[in-house]
Amino acid sequence: MSILESYVGHIVAVMPSLLQGALITIEVTSLSVFFGTIIGIFVALGKMSSRKALRWPSMTYIDVIRGTPLLVQILLFYYGIPGLISSMTGQPLRIDPILAGVFVCSINSGAYVAEIVRAGIQSVDRGQMEAARSLGMTHSQSMKKIILPQAFKNILPPMGNEFIVLLKDSSLLAIIGVPELLQSGRLYIATTFASFPVYIGVALVYLVLTLSISKLIDYLERRLGVSDSRN
Repeated sequence: MSILESYVGHIVAVMPSLLQGALITIEVTSLSVFFGTIIGIFVALGKMSSRKALRWPSMTYIDVIRGTPLLVQILLFYYGIPGLISSMTGQPLRIDPILAGVFVCSINSGAYVAEIVRAGIQSVDRGQMEAARSLGMTHSQSMKKIILPQAFKNILPPMGNEFIVLLKDSSLLAIIGVPELLQSGRLYIATTFASFPVYIGVALVYLVLTLSISKLIDYLERRLGVSDSRN
């Protein structure tokens, strides 16, 4: 059997495991972006607030999360904090790897989404807010019904990029044993030592996922463009 045939055989053999890992990768990424978006909206509004009690914590959160590597955040939450609690209580503490991964990735994504949302809101003409307030709307009503819907179109492309970036960065969760795409490949390599073809297979699956998401975002942008042109 030639080397090429051997490599193809390994890729075919590992592909079912990679696809299962890809589903977990998509689930973790989707949940993280969902919760990260909720966090990001509130943090963005807090950063834009005139109240220091809201603005300063929001700015600190964004600076700390964006200024530290995701890998360090994963290790700190999964190993560091449980170790600290265990040393204080004398009781072992274990966190489910998938829950830990979703939590850390959500916190990480929230900081980046906050800046995306803030930029999207600020891209809307200030006159829109003034017009809404002149109609008797409160600030929160104006943001919810007037500003955020208009900002969504500007927010969509960078949100798509955030999803793709987090999809790839979720591979770091392999270090804490989350059975995502990369970890599935590593488990196969541990028994076969066929690292090169397996990592090629992992890369191909990531490529298909990212290209599919990019195409979906492009489609949504075109649909929004058609909607705007009709209006």
